[in-house]
Amino acid sequence: MAGEAPTNILGQRSFVLRSECVELAQTITGGMLAPVTFFPGDHNAIKPYAIAPWAEEQLSPDVRSMLTALRGDWFCSAFGENVQSHEGRSYPPHGETANLEWNRAALLAGPVGSWHTLDMNLPIQGGRCEATTALLEGHSIVYQRHDLSGLTGPLNPGHHATLAFPDSPGCGRLSFSPLRFAQTLFEPMERPERGGYCWLEPNAEIKDMQAVPCIDGSTTDLSCFPARRGYEDIVILCADPDLDFAWSAVAFPEQGYVWFALRDPRQLASTMLWFSNGGRHYPPWNGRHINVMGIEDITAFFHVGIAASCQPNLLTERGIKTCLEPDAQGNLSIPYIQGVARIPPGFDRVASITPHPSSSRITLTSDSGIAVETLCQIDFLKTGTLPQMEFA
Repeated sequence: MAGEAPTNILGQRSFVLRSECVELAQTITGGMLAPVTFFPGDHNAIKPYAIAPWAEEQLSPDVRSMLTALRGDWFCSAFGENVQSHEGRSYPPHGETANLEWNRAALLAGPVGSWHTLDMNLPIQGGRCEATTALLEGHSIVYQRHDLSGLTGPLNPGHHATLAFPDSPGCGRLSFSPLRFAQTLFEPMERPERGGYCWLEPNAEIKDMQAVPCIDGSTTDLSCFPARRGYEDIVILCADPDLDFAWSAVAFPEQGYVWFALRDPRQLASTMLWFSNGGRHYPPWNGRHINVMGIEDITAFFHVGIAASCQPNLLTERGIKTCLEPDAQGNLSIPYIQGVARIPPGFDRVASITPHPSSSRITLTSDSGIAVETLCQIDFLKTGTLPQMEFA
């Protein structure tokens, strides 16, 4: 049910975890989830996550390990580029958790599911991080919890899910739980003199996801993707913090499934969307990273880094958190849920995700009125534990 030793998968030594509904690989470097196969025994198994086209290439030694491994979803302890140092410390892009090697500290497989715990020390940030990934039998869900300890100051954490979209314009339809605020990046994400191109108007508040301003005075629809081939763009969507839980979803009607992520908006306040469609023409991107979207649930100031996130900025001015404080003992725990559900013909876009109060299920309802139920232990976002799988 679960692999004991790491194996080389698409250029990265990885741990493997399996259940009836999910088979996943998690890289030792950066703890990145991918490939992840949902319903692996079916002829139409679902593999939603992107893997960089250079995964098995020999890259220049100066390429960061995070970029070498780039794939799927991973946890960031210091989300963003981190060009600016913070309190005298220089952080790698997306923090140590995205770049250093993880050790597998525990592994369990049984009739209810399987789980493992990876851990690492954080020599720059200080403290330690333990990452638990769990699969429940019958659930097409990946449950994760990251436990940070020994912290001495605030941090800007996040999950960095990157999805691979079919090469069919607009085939993926995005939707989100209610928002407090949304905006394009405050400055151009890429610049032509460096070999990068972006299309959205910088520093524009988003009132309508289907009519977002562009640099030529036109508008574009951000509620579907792939789109805008040849460009890289970023926007941030800030959730209503009063929600019991926040969600992000992408429906693929032609492929017959929905990918979704669930979180506590008081822990992960925003979703940053990274539209990556061939707009970077410098190594190792070389214009070939296409039809990929990052749907990144974070508490951070865009992708700037920990320094900008831990000081006043245009989001904190609106009452939106961009960093988290650990408790008095320096501890912080962040549960997270992501998964898929199959959808029938006519299911167009997710309009709502609602839990069943008396069972471990959620209902995804489409704009067209079709409802789909799937197993999901949503209380995990509050308790950090699963039935019969009590993590230490």
